[in-house]
Amino acid sequence: MSTPPVGTTAVAATSRGRFDAHEVRSRFPLLTARRERPLVYLDSAATSQKPESVLAAMDDYYRRYNANIHRGIYAIAEEATAAYEDARARLARFIGAPSREVIFTRNSTEAINLVAYAWGRWALKQGDAVVLTVMEHHSNLVPWHILAAERGIELRFIPVTDSGELQMEALPGLLADGRVRLVGVVHISNVLGTVNPVGEIARQAHAAGALALVDASQSVPHMPVDVKALGCDFLALTSHKMLGPTGIGALWARRELLEAMPPFLGGGEMIREVKLQGSKWNELPWKFEAGTMAIAEAVGLRAAVVFNEELGMERIFEHDRELARYALERMIEVPGVRILGPPAEKRGGVVAFELGEIHPHDVATVLDHHGIAVRAGHHCAMPLHDRLGVPASARASFHCYSVPGDVDALVEGLHHARKVFG
Repeated sequence: MSTPPVGTTAVAATSRGRFDAHEVRSRFPLLTARRERPLVYLDSAATSQKPESVLAAMDDYYRRYNANIHRGIYAIAEEATAAYEDARARLARFIGAPSREVIFTRNSTEAINLVAYAWGRWALKQGDAVVLTVMEHHSNLVPWHILAAERGIELRFIPVTDSGELQMEALPGLLADGRVRLVGVVHISNVLGTVNPVGEIARQAHAAGALALVDASQSVPHMPVDVKALGCDFLALTSHKMLGPTGIGALWARRELLEAMPPFLGGGEMIREVKLQGSKWNELPWKFEAGTMAIAEAVGLRAAVVFNEELGMERIFEHDRELARYALERMIEVPGVRILGPPAEKRGGVVAFELGEIHPHDVATVLDHHGIAVRAGHHCAMPLHDRLGVPASARASFHCYSVPGDVDALVEGLHHARKVFG
């Protein structure tokens, strides 16, 4: 069985010396397409753009060896199976994990739900507690709300400071009574860009007899992440924020936990044997992958991992942080701008802000007329906005293809929004 070609990223010019975001940008068809006005894409925290190599890899699968995996013994089926499993192995290596501990899901949301439904319903009982944070994405709140209502578990929360950082001195008290079974924390806030000390949180959780879950939706796409170095027990990630396609993500978990947990979904592929009165489950990782999986998307994710590896995650993170720093410096030139969250050295490439009394939706609409795409709303983090005392915010977010000119265009657009709304 041979692994299909996934195209070439051709980023040799950026793998040595200065990070050339303009050269990187040239490899993203959507960003280089002819338009009435150039697109200034500042919504990478919601979803990233896709390089040509990712598009080519998925197209190659559909054109050359489209077949179902793990079942056919003919040539293109074996080639598809090899490609799918190679994507798993490549992603596992990318986060420092054994391949058998990586479960493909649809996205981070499904990965966290898998933990809540499979581990939570198996391990938690009435009176147990789960610690989360006030800055969590709804994906790491709502599944625990459902489980709390069903099982009578208690939810506790690490507070957030006025500067948008976790109030870490509160954590020992939250863990003190010995009833906490899990601590769940976002690695990088999708609103504030705050980089949280997840390694220290995991250490304290383990000392209190609890497990640690990390939502790495915003960190794996932008910085080096090694699950062993973090010391966590579960980690959720999603492809579409890391230059890959939508419809696929992953859960990493320690093997002994995955072995003990019951399946999340039932059906084909996750079984070893089925009788009318019962079933036996498949081995890991297929025990948690029911039905036909997202094969083309896995192929695309593999190509995205290759692209990121060749750029270098340390250099991507440095680039994103420098753009955030530049944005913080330039945006305060606009009267009425209030930037949410910590200083640049404590955040990734995300900048949420208010513009005086102008509603964020209005800000985003004006910017869109100038070809500038930003997010506006609560960004699936209502409790965090409540804590900060704002109903909504606008958000600019960066990736490897973002350039200083994008920030300059944003600042010019904000000046124009002020003029429009007086």
